[in-house]
Amino acid sequence: MKRRTLNLALGIGTPVAVIAAWWVLSANSTNAFFPPLARIMDRFQALWLFDRFASDVLLSLGNLAIGYTISVVAGVVLGFVIATVPVLRAMFEPALHFIRGIPPVALIPILITLIGFGQEMRVTSIVLAATFPTMISTIDGIRAVDTGLRDVCSVYRLRRHERLLRVYLPAAGPQIAAGMQVSLQIGFIVMIASEMLGSAQGIGAMTLLAQQSFLTADMWAGILLLGFLGFAANILFEAARSRVLAWYIGSKRQERAA
Repeated sequence: MKRRTLNLALGIGTPVAVIAAWWVLSANSTNAFFPPLARIMDRFQALWLFDRFASDVLLSLGNLAIGYTISVVAGVVLGFVIATVPVLRAMFEPALHFIRGIPPVALIPILITLIGFGQEMRVTSIVLAATFPTMISTIDGIRAVDTGLRDVCSVYRLRRHERLLRVYLPAAGPQIAAGMQVSLQIGFIVMIASEMLGSAQGIGAMTLLAQQSFLTADMWAGILLLGFLGFAANILFEAARSRVLAWYIGSKRQERAA
């Protein structure tokens, strides 16, 4: 308990100390590229909490939420189908490992050529990039299900959907969750990258415009917002993961305590 309290204090105290040091050291800065943090926070408040919140922040988060949800559902469904049908696994698994090696950002110019610069391109780019980590983790998780559990399914003659919902998905849950977390990070990166190419709205577009206009305080405010959003998204994901996989986390704690 004491160790957890110490870790929590370090986790909160270290970022606070870094921000405090940044505030003090930059207070009298006259460097055009590194303005005082106080000025950056003023621009942060003016831009992202009022003027641009509805038109840009909510727009970016909406694209991420839609694209990420579609990618997770598609990744789990396709991963389960490929993992449980040997013919499909033999056909597509090598191609999946080839495609996963392509940087997701490299797909954006192709999508712009095919779809254009609209919202459809941004959501589609997030879906394409974020589906593969969840899909591959689902395939690996399903294939790693213990043979004893498979025998139990056969003995009790469970139907296909019963095996999926009661045995395979819970057993593969930890690996699927790990893939979903990677998908979230990739979706966040692609969301920003897609907005920086030919878009006039969104956090990425406004941050790039500030950089090109030499509005360095606005640029730093955009970077800080991206950091806060990424941190908050990870915290929310960990909270949901702890709740859904409480049985798995509890069993691991018991193993360590034994």
